[in-house]
Amino acid sequence: MAVNLAEIAENIELRDDGLWHARTSSRVSYPEEGNENCFEVEEGSFWFRHRNDCLIQMFKVYPPPGTFFDIGGGNGYVARAVQDAGIEVVLVEPGPAGAQNARRRGIRQVVEATLEDARFRSGTLPAVGLFDVIEHVEDDRQCLRDLNRLLIPGGRAYITVPAFQQLWSYEDDHAGHWRRYTVGALSQLLRETKYEVEFATYVFGFLPLATLFIRVLPWKLGFAPKRVSKARMLAEHKPGNPLVTHVLRVLTRRELARLASGKANALGGSCLVVARKTD
Repeated sequence: MAVNLAEIAENIELRDDGLWHARTSSRVSYPEEGNENCFEVEEGSFWFRHRNDCLIQMFKVYPPPGTFFDIGGGNGYVARAVQDAGIEVVLVEPGPAGAQNARRRGIRQVVEATLEDARFRSGTLPAVGLFDVIEHVEDDRQCLRDLNRLLIPGGRAYITVPAFQQLWSYEDDHAGHWRRYTVGALSQLLRETKYEVEFATYVFGFLPLATLFIRVLPWKLGFAPKRVSKARMLAEHKPGNPLVTHVLRVLTRRELARLASGKANALGGSCLVVARKTD
């Protein structure tokens, strides 16, 4: 049965466009055009596809104990994969473009709001996902505490974030990031905010070196672009060279097989953590 959002959120209402809307609106650290740019890139992107594959693998081993809430879920690319896997999904996204795109993707329940503005009641969310979200939050510790309060006892949180501050570049500036993480630092932060870390790993183990040469060094040498264009995003996410495409396919399959066997990676461009509320 679908969750009744009106019963668990105090500040949202269902409007004629089929979306739930908050009655108030807060600012977020994310570029206004971000969701629209990603919408054109997501389909066919090796990066978005592999992240989805890794997440679905985590869901098989550590299933949500109820409805899954995709917080800051953007255009619904992850939410659609989770929904297609047979899990009930609610997408919570403050950006109007992202919320509308998610609805067009077929996400059945979409809340156009920040988590703060929606005002979900304590102890009502069985599982939450924050996929490349908390790096956009200035006070990540308070964000995780707030999420912990909203989760049911034993509720799960699935988190991905960009890895290694040494890989900071113009892309992080443009995206509105506050920081990058290590698996150890994120795991410690979760433990300090009353979560039990069930699995923690790096993913995209083949990207740090490429990121260093393509993004970090040009940025440090003063050759970084003033803005991240749609064409540049497409080139990075959908390489046209057949050999590069083949190599990426081999590398992503190997990494996914490693995760499927329960093995964590020691290096990667992103961190992926599954944690459980300990209260």
